[in-house]
Amino acid sequence: MPEWRELETFLRLAEELHFGRTAERLHVSTAQVSQTIRKLERRIGVPLFTRTSRRVALTPVGRQLVADLAPAFSAVGAALDRAVEAGRGITGTLRVAFGDAAGGQLLAGVAERFREREPGCRVEFREVRPAEVLPWLREGEVDVVLAGLPLAAPDLVTGPVLVREPRFLAVAAGHPFARHGSVTVADLARVPVLRCALPDPWLDEHAPAAAIRPRAGLQELLTLAGAGEGALPVGAHIRRYYPRPDVAYVPITDAPRLEWGLVWPAATATARVRGFAEAAAELVREPA
Repeated sequence: MPEWRELETFLRLAEELHFGRTAERLHVSTAQVSQTIRKLERRIGVPLFTRTSRRVALTPVGRQLVADLAPAFSAVGAALDRAVEAGRGITGTLRVAFGDAAGGQLLAGVAERFREREPGCRVEFREVRPAEVLPWLREGEVDVVLAGLPLAAPDLVTGPVLVREPRFLAVAAGHPFARHGSVTVADLARVPVLRCALPDPWLDEHAPAAAIRPRAGLQELLTLAGAGEGALPVGAHIRRYYPRPDVAYVPITDAPRLEWGLVWPAATATARVRGFAEAAAELVREPA
């Protein structure tokens, strides 16, 4: 199998048709170019160039090899350049996703701080449904997501906790729980519980029979709760950002706080992603 250097030398000589100019482009000696081409021709078994004292020309086999090889070689080179650029984190686009208004507001503040450090990097925001979080991360649709924790998986990296908030239960305005000042975890067993498709170990433990709506977004789940089809565990910020006349938010007094943080694929932990996570951690450490 030819080596990368042999193919690069062959394509550069096919462009220049001059050993000296090819050597200058590759920063090697003319003798090295000649040796590399002879080695490649021995591998293939036929001459790729005709050489005289006055000119260098491609043979028919050489011309066909250029036609077949050049597009793929250019594509590989471009892919490597993009990987280097992404790893350095200097330019390009960082795609961040959020699931609701509060998350979008937090990420907008993080992006402002991040752009001060990386002015050449553009931040692109995407709104994501719970069922899309894992596919988007694993398929490269986005680079990083603000999600409820833990979102444990061997192929994902979780940044520091950015937000901790009390848990509430969203129920229909006319539900008996709406007249209570609070509920407990044990009360979850008394009502049908709604949840999205994202993993939630706490709900798995305390509401294992919860009805999971794989494609449902937040507004759809709140509508179901308001229609009396179930109770929806949410974070405290939902009460502030999504007040609805058909929904009452009741605190769950003995539930652990809900945690939020940034999650990204381990395979794409670029400097851009790490820099964004650092900016987020610094922002939430500052006094409000």
